[in-house]
Amino acid sequence: MTSPTSNETAKSQEPIEEELPLPKKGFLGSTADELKMVVWPSRQQLFSESIAVILMVTLSAASIAAVSRFYGWGASQIFQ
Repeated sequence: MTSPTSNETAKSQEPIEEELPLPKKGFLGSTADELKMVVWPSRQQLFSESIAVILMVTLSAASIAAVSRFYGWGASQIFQ
């Protein structure tokens, strides 16, 4: 029985397949490739999520307006 030489050890630790560099593409080519990987929502999902966003923005705006009016009222009471 013999021990492996340093060349045999180095060869066994090398990756089996070398990764070749991908060909360089321009900005538009890369963008087109990325858009092919996008999972687009269905019409129903788009509609329901749009309604949810509009509702949350409306509620947020109403709450910010209410807080602003409250502090405005408080300031007018203090600085009359």
